[in-house]
Amino acid sequence: MDNSVYTTLTRQSGLMREMQMVANNIANLSTTGFRKEGVIFSEFVDRLDGDGPSLSMAAAHGRLTDQAQGVLSQTGGRFDFGIEGPGYFLIETPEGQALTRAGSFTPSAEGELVTPDGFRLLDGGGAPVFVPGDARAITLAADGTLSADGRPLAQIGLWQAASPQDMTRRDGVMFNLSAPPEPVIEGTILQGFLEGSNVSPVSEIARMIQVQRAYEMGQGFLDKEDQRIRNVLSTLGR
Repeated sequence: MDNSVYTTLTRQSGLMREMQMVANNIANLSTTGFRKEGVIFSEFVDRLDGDGPSLSMAAAHGRLTDQAQGVLSQTGGRFDFGIEGPGYFLIETPEGQALTRAGSFTPSAEGELVTPDGFRLLDGGGAPVFVPGDARAITLAADGTLSADGRPLAQIGLWQAASPQDMTRRDGVMFNLSAPPEPVIEGTILQGFLEGSNVSPVSEIARMIQVQRAYEMGQGFLDKEDQRIRNVLSTLGR
């Protein structure tokens, strides 16, 4: 197979992955705490034998999570927490600790704050956050101190991965950790707010059109190359 065909095929594969991520971003425009995802393309250049030109092949080998702030919407819910600035909530899952920006929590039957999936929210010390069932007034200070009827209960911490490579997307709003996270000091937690998706619909649709056109151009080249090879084989077979 010609080198140009190999190069185009690797490019097509990367464009297909990017199209899937763009489509997933658009599908999560209204998902609370969703983080936009992109593709990182890498180039491999190899010197060919003889005096011929080098071979350059591009492929999508990495995934990038956009850390831009999403829009904070006021809900009034006393267990709705929105993060302004850097940081994530630390969540306990059966597979280990995870990070999320989705701050919609509810008390469990045991009084522990949990996510909609039942995963426990952890405080700054890594312990579950417990709320008394008979508490009438629940307040959250900007530094994460959660109080019930004026009595401090826990301090909800904000965390981040020590390195971006330590975060692996678990689902749309949660990230698994391969190493212990680090505390974040600069972030602020707002009670009665939820952070929306940080996806820009206009930019994502524009990117989808660009990727689709690039893919169509590559497919057109492959179709023409296939027809050229067929013509050559047909001529030689006569």
